[in-house]
Amino acid sequence: MKRFIQGEDRTQSTLLPELLDEYIAEANPVRVVDVYVDELDLGKLGFEGGDPAATGRPAYHPAVLLKLYIYGYLNRIQSSRRLEREAQRNVELMWLTGRLTPDFKTIANFRKDNGKAIRGVCKQFVVLCQQLGLFSEAVVAIDGSKFKAVNNRDRNFTSAKLQRRMEEIESSINRYLVELDSADRQEPAVAQLKTERLHDKIAALKDQMKALKEIEVQLNETPDKQISLTDPDARSMKTRGTGIVGYNVQTAVDAKNHLIVAHEVTNDGIDRNQLSSMAVQARTAIGTETLTAIADRGYFKGEEILACHEAGITAIVPKTMTSSAKAGGRFDKADFIYDAATNEFQCPAGERLIWRFSAIENGMKISRYWSSHCPRCAIKEKCTPSDYRRVSRWEHQAVLDDMQTRLDRAADSMRIRRQTVEHPFGTIKSWMGSAHFLTKTLKRVSTEMSLHVLAYNLKRVMKILGPEVLMAQMRG
Repeated sequence: MKRFIQGEDRTQSTLLPELLDEYIAEANPVRVVDVYVDELDLGKLGFEGGDPAATGRPAYHPAVLLKLYIYGYLNRIQSSRRLEREAQRNVELMWLTGRLTPDFKTIANFRKDNGKAIRGVCKQFVVLCQQLGLFSEAVVAIDGSKFKAVNNRDRNFTSAKLQRRMEEIESSINRYLVELDSADRQEPAVAQLKTERLHDKIAALKDQMKALKEIEVQLNETPDKQISLTDPDARSMKTRGTGIVGYNVQTAVDAKNHLIVAHEVTNDGIDRNQLSSMAVQARTAIGTETLTAIADRGYFKGEEILACHEAGITAIVPKTMTSSAKAGGRFDKADFIYDAATNEFQCPAGERLIWRFSAIENGMKISRYWSSHCPRCAIKEKCTPSDYRRVSRWEHQAVLDDMQTRLDRAADSMRIRRQTVEHPFGTIKSWMGSAHFLTKTLKRVSTEMSLHVLAYNLKRVMKILGPEVLMAQMRG
C-alpha cells in the first residue's frame, strides 16, 4: 500500500477520545438548524409536549424532533423511516440530537400532530428574512405548480370516468355470457372447466360493479363531483402531459433574492382564483404597504385583479388570448377605442358604437355597445359575420386597461416572472423525487410543503449571507 494515502487503523484506541463537536465544522449547515430552532419559542408556536408530564415515560422534546425534520428536508431525507436510520448512523444527526434515536412512529406522529406549529416555523423564518432586509424591492412573482399526491389515477373517479368503467365491466360481463353459451355446446369435461372459470370471472366483475355503484353514491354527494379513494382531498388536474391526481401549490417568490415569501397548497387545479389571496399573503409577509405582483396569463381574472387594486397591490398579468374574431382574421376588441367621456366606442371604420343596455352576468355588470351602421359598412366582412358587431365592457374595465398599460411599459415583466418563480418549483420537485408528497389529506400535505419551503429558504439565505453570518443574526 505504499505510495497511497493511508487511513487510520480501525482498531487503534486513543487515550483522549475526540469530541463529537470536533466532527462538525463551524460553517456546517447543521449548526444553522440547531441555532434557529433553539431561538424559537416553541410553546408560543403551538408545539405539543413542550412541558413534560409529571408521570409516565419521558418524551422527546419537540425541539429535537423539529431539528431532525428540518435537517432531513435540507438533505432530501423526508421519510420517517429513513430519518430513523440516519439518526443511528449519521454523525451530523448524532451531534444535532445528542445521540437520541427516536423510532419512525414517533418521528411521523410529530409531523402529524404538530402541523400548524410546523407551518408557523416556516412563516417565522420568512419574518427573519424580512428583518434581515432581504425583501427590499417589494416585487413578487406568483405561480402555481401541480404536485402528485399519494393517489393513483385509477383510484380517482369523476362521473365520466366512473361511467366509462361501468360500461367496460358491463361489456366484459356480456362477452363472458356469450362464451358461457358456447361452452354449453362443447364436450362435458371441457365445458365444466370453462364454465367454472367464466362464472368466477363474472362474479368478480359483479363485485367490481357493486363497488362502483357505492362510489357513485359518494361521488354524487361531493360538491365537485370527484372522489379520490386513497387521499380524499387529492383531485385530478390537467398538466402538459396526461394529467395527475394531486395538489396545486401556489407560491409568491421575492424578485430580489428568489425567496418564497408565501405559499399555499390547494386542491383547485385552476390558478385564476388565487391571485389576490397570494398577493395579500405576500404583502403581509414582506411587511410593506405597496407591492407589485407579477403572474402569467393563467391568473387573468377581472375580479381578482380588481381585488388586488382595492387592496393597494399593483398586479401585472397578461390577458388571455381567446379572441375568436382575431383567430378568424377579423378585428379584435382591442381595435375598438373606448371614449370614457362619452361612454362610446369608435370602430375601425370610424363609426360610433353607443351604449345599448347593461346586465349582470356571473356577478359582473356588463354593458353592451353597437352601431346602427353595421349592415351597410364597407368593411363589415373584416368585422363580424353577424348583422351587428357588439362590444362588451365591464364596469371596472378601466382597472384592466391601466394594468395593460403597465404591462406594455414593463416589457421584461414576464422574463422576471420566469426567472424568479419557476426555479424554486424545479428545485423542490428535484428534492422530492418522483413521488412528490408522502402524506395524505390537504392539512398534512400543507405541513409537508412548509418543510420543503423552509428548507429551500434556509439554503437560499445560507447561500446569500453564509452560515456563520446567518447564525450571528439569529442569535442577535
